[in-house]
Amino acid sequence: MYNLTQKIIDCHQCDLRSGCTNVVPGEGDFNADIMIVGEGPGKNEDLQGKPFVGAAGKFLKELLASIDLKRENVYITNVVKCRPPENRDPLIEEIEACRGWLNQQVSAIKPKLIVLLGRHAMGRFLPNLRISEAHGRAFRRNLEGLGDYVFFPVYHPAAALYNGSMRPILLGDFSKILTLIKKIKAEENE
Repeated sequence: MYNLTQKIIDCHQCDLRSGCTNVVPGEGDFNADIMIVGEGPGKNEDLQGKPFVGAAGKFLKELLASIDLKRENVYITNVVKCRPPENRDPLIEEIEACRGWLNQQVSAIKPKLIVLLGRHAMGRFLPNLRISEAHGRAFRRNLEGLGDYVFFPVYHPAAALYNGSMRPILLGDFSKILTLIKKIKAEENE
């Protein structure tokens, strides 16, 4: 996994690389059952080279704690590995430039569950779904020839920072994760 991380850091496949301070490949347990995928690095992430270290990251840490997990227990990454200018949404060509890196991360880690934070992460793996209808539900899909994975879309933690009514929804969705992991493992052992 170290070699893959270094290759991501050295990547110049799109224009985002020239405008960022640090590439943010991801961090966490390379043997994690849970992979968390967000949209892209923000200002704090760009400065530190780590995913989810700003206000949304603080809430993500709280969400994980609500199910007795720590950041170190999961692997956290993003759809794009470099900060889009002014924190704008990543462009389709930028997402496509990082597609192979994200697929390689999934293939290397082989998570039981991929938690998708927000509509951009969801759109990368589950196109044509609306986050308002799909959040808190599990979807099993084949990932571009890499095998079947279970995807679990939720609202992005930043949504709760701007709209307090989203907080209980996110906590409720996260409360399903451990039960879902147990179910996936039971299915694998059948």
